[in-house]
Amino acid sequence: MADDTTAQAPSTELWVERTGVRRYTGRSSRGAEVLIGSADVDGVFTPGELLKIALAACTGMSTDLPLARRLGDDYDATVRVCGDADRENETYPQLSEVLELDMSELEPDARERLLTVARRSVDQVCTVGRTLKAGTTVTLDITTE
Repeated sequence: MADDTTAQAPSTELWVERTGVRRYTGRSSRGAEVLIGSADVDGVFTPGELLKIALAACTGMSTDLPLARRLGDDYDATVRVCGDADRENETYPQLSEVLELDMSELEPDARERLLTVARRSVDQVCTVGRTLKAGTTVTLDITTE
């Protein structure tokens, strides 16, 4: 029997704990924490903001290796993301991202090639963006004591 070299690492456990009125702390089994709450609470992200940040981070991480190969490991990048909620339907009908890069050292042809590679990387490996575009099934079970 052949060795399974495609085995995945165990999934990181994720959960949120209620810490106050409309306040939660998101946690991971790797020790990460994020403060979550409503928009009127300082120092927290709303769930919608976290969705947008996840998209922007996924775009950044999806382009990191190809950009670093061409721009150097210390290149600067900012991914801005925005999109207003449709409160009647409780959805985000459109999210817009802008990847800001300094490519002033590149010739125009090299710049265009790198932009093509960056877009292709996002289209192929940004799991968050691909999931949002494709849609997903969400299930909810409720347990009680």
